[in-house]
Parts: sequence; C-alpha cells; structure tokens
Amino acid sequence: MKLYVYEHCPFCIRARMIFGIKKVPFELGVIMEGDVETPTRMVGRKVVPILQKEEGVYMPESMDIVHYVDELNGAPVIKGECDPLIEAWCKENTRTVFNLAIPRFTRADFKELSTPAAREAYTQREIKAFGDLEALMANSQAFIDTLVDELAKIEPYLRARHPISITDFYLFPVLNSLTIVKGFPYPDYLSDYLDHVATSCKVPLFTDKAL
Repeated sequence: MKLYVYEHCPFCIRARMIFGIKKVPFELGVIMEGDVETPTRMVGRKVVPILQKEEGVYMPESMDIVHYVDELNGAPVIKGECDPLIEAWCKENTRTVFNLAIPRFTRADFKELSTPAAREAYTQREIKAFGDLEALMANSQAFIDTLVDELAKIEPYLRARHPISITDFYLFPVLNSLTIVKGFPYPDYLSDYLDHVATSCKVPLFTDKAL
C-alpha cells in the first residue's frame, strides 16, 4: 500500500498514525502543493491523504483510511467515539493552533514545498483561508498565551497513560502542529503526551523544522 500525503498536513498525520499502531508496512508518497492533476486523477478532487490499496484502488478521507487499515487483520483497535471533552476542546482551539502553525508551515522545509511554485501555491491557499500570515506571526505571543491556558483544561487527559484510542487520532494531529512553533512553552505533560503518541504511532514531530 502507498499513502500519499503532505508532510505538514494534520489529516495526513492522522492517517499515518494507524500504520504505526498496527505495524502495517506502507510506502509514503508526497504530492506537491499546487498539483491538482495527481489527486484529481486518483479520487476526483484535490485532497490528501489518499491511500492506494494493494489492488490499486484509491481511498481518500483520513478516518476512512484509519478504519480500513485498522480492520485489515480482523482485530480493529480504534473503536468507539472521541472523548466529548477532547472533541469540544479541538473545536474551540484548532483555529488558534493553526494561527500559530500555518504561517510557519508556509516557510518550513517540507517536501511538498520543495519548489518555489509549490511554496507559492500553498502560501496563497493559506492566505485565502487565514488572511495576513505576517500579522498572524506578529501576534504569536497572544496565541501562545491563550493556548497555554487552554491546554490546562485537558491536562488530566494528556497526563494519563492509556492505549492509543480514537480520541488521540483527533487530538494528536492538532497538538503536533504546535511543534512547528520554535520556543513554544511546552508543559511537561504536553511534551510527554506528544512523545508518547509519536513513538507509539511512529509519526514525526515537527521540532526539527520549528520556526
């Protein structure tokens, strides 16, 4: 199987997590930003992640990919529903996380941004979605202060040592985006959580690319 992604994309991180948890071998492919033709040929629209199954059929949508891979051996482990508290937290705070992460993603060293044209295509896409990226960068400290307060609300969950669950497939990709922020004041419980899930799922943090 081959999974096509953007390296920076939280939904793609989500899809990658299940391969690590289930120890399923796969090939990782990167689609360039601005490349509309490739994903459209595969699934009819510009979207990632995309899974190419063994039989050559393509599947989009991150959670569909998660459940498909989870069920391959007939013993799925990602069951149930996301913890309502964590689901609500993500809905309330994802935009703030992205206000920090997106301007940095546009500048960071990702394979999908390895040409000037691809980086410009991505930057313009995010300007349309988030507005003035320079202004967001300039306001970083306010976003950081907000998130430090908000993270305290889910400290008990982050401190708990539990098997990876469906809740982590929603929470970890959001929190992982914070690792692109150089100097973010990680509480110990956040650092431990990020390291635990990244190691368990064999997915990368962005600390080596932080800006």
